Amino acid sequence: MERIRILDYEPRFREAFRDLNEWWIHKYFEMEEKDYHILHDPQSHVLDKGGLILMAQWEGQTVGTCALLPPDRPGFDFELTKMGVAPEFQGRGVGMALGKAILEKARNLGARKVFLESNTILKPAIELYKKLGFREFSGDTSPYQRSNIQMQVSL
Repeated sequence: MERIRILDYEPRFREAFRDLNEWWIHKYFEMEEKDYHILHDPQSHVLDKGGLILMAQWEGQTVGTCALLPPDRPGFDFELTKMGVAPEFQGRGVGMALGKAILEKARNLGARKVFLESNTILKPAIELYKKLGFREFSGDTSPYQRSNIQMQVSL
């Protein structure tokens, strides 16, 4: 049996999606307006806009999540956003499995360029993004006060 399973979002994952992300945001930063919109109503703010959400399970326990959101900026097909892995499952390949799966979904949807916004204090996340092929670029102003790095990948 595979320890890590990647599943498409279903309404039963709503609380896990919110909790996995609120944990890391509260630990390092503060919740911002865009966070509240996406995390408290993923149906309206992600799925209904043409985005998607994946959930990761470790031996049946929901331990991670990641989303693709159609971007507000030209030149990109999606924004990779709201990636979170429960702290006790970090370092076990969950983030890598989610990242590979979400980029494969983007490819299957015809995407050619994906970007993300993050903060350099999240060193393990930045290293993960680099392993997934993301490279830093200078982009537009971020809607997030906490963002100090923007990265992109060509698929």
